[in-house]
Amino acid sequence: MRQWVLAVAILAAASAAALLLGAEAQQQGHQTERISGSAGDVLEDNPVGRLKVYVYDLPSKYNKKLLKKDPRCLSHMFAAEIFMHRFLLSSAVRTFNPEEADWFYTPVYTTCDLTPSGLPLPFKSPRMMRSAIELVATNWPYWNRSEGADHFFVTPHDFGACFHYQEEKAIGRGILPLLQRATLVQTFGQKNHVCLKDGSITIPPFAPPQKMQAHLIPADTPRSIFVYFRGLFYDTSNDPEGGYYARGARASVWENFKNNPLFDISTDHPATYYEDMQRSVFCLCPLGWAPWSPRLVEAVVFGCIPVIVADDIVLPFADAIPWEDIGVFVAEEDVPRLDTILTSIPTDVVLRKQRLLANPSMKQAMLFPQPAQAGDAFHQILNGLARKLPHGDGVFLKPGDERVLNWTAGPPGDLKPW
Repeated sequence: MRQWVLAVAILAAASAAALLLGAEAQQQGHQTERISGSAGDVLEDNPVGRLKVYVYDLPSKYNKKLLKKDPRCLSHMFAAEIFMHRFLLSSAVRTFNPEEADWFYTPVYTTCDLTPSGLPLPFKSPRMMRSAIELVATNWPYWNRSEGADHFFVTPHDFGACFHYQEEKAIGRGILPLLQRATLVQTFGQKNHVCLKDGSITIPPFAPPQKMQAHLIPADTPRSIFVYFRGLFYDTSNDPEGGYYARGARASVWENFKNNPLFDISTDHPATYYEDMQRSVFCLCPLGWAPWSPRLVEAVVFGCIPVIVADDIVLPFADAIPWEDIGVFVAEEDVPRLDTILTSIPTDVVLRKQRLLANPSMKQAMLFPQPAQAGDAFHQILNGLARKLPHGDGVFLKPGDERVLNWTAGPPGDLKPW
């Protein structure tokens, strides 16, 4: 009963605050809390003028031809690699003179060769990447002078450049050896994991901005749902014995809270999914096969406090977005205590998180809009690259130190021609 009282109090206070903030906005011209300190300044950085990027012109079989073959690639959660390519082609940071470039970008759509169910073919991705690097190294001098240390790649697979959707197999494969010196821009992020190399830039997965925009409801709508989640709790087809999928965290959510009236959780995905998130105080963002999912983006965009259940996760743009201030982190082993943890959060803390989430710069940083807009995820990626400049003395190899790339490093199955 105590949990009920606390939850209702939070909901009532949140609704009242939303109405009050709406009234204040008319008088003061604002209704959000600015992100304080360096994080807020970083989110508003303009990368133009701070770096120049050369885009390799690869044969269409590495990118556009794949997209033409399977347009699903434009709408799945891995689509950041496609939209980043499109953005850079018309970006003010692009240079057509490779001699003045700070960074080199190789547009390879490694997740756009899909199975009928929509999953990237894991054995084709590393072959495609290896082939593209060999082409770049053969036809331009820039890769060989640094072994790719001034090159970046967008690798939005479940486990990044390990190129597999199952963790055990991803770990066994490891990051493609040819990419060891390059900067990886990827959705996967987990501390002390073989699939996350030092210096990587962790980004949000793609979620369709226009689709979410079409489902916005009035900002003063009361948040009458305490905890919300829609998704799988078990994956019986890939984990028939249970316990491996989501390291058991999702199963624990279901077993402990399927009958709890504070929790609106189900495997159903209703037509009102986006609207329901906007009516919720907390949105669960548990790990699945990988630590990340589009739910994190959706929660931020819709102002629902993300409850992150993924031990050691590295979140998107962690040097710019104050995740501790806007989210709630729950250890996987503490999932059975979720109700106690969430109902114990003071109302003023909940309200501050909501005000921060209402900040437009926070939402913008999580999206890949078309066309691009100031402060969006494209610009946050460029900001991350700009912060790595200037390149250190160890980036470029000295004359006579050039080494022949080891094209045979990696699992034997990855060495087949693409």
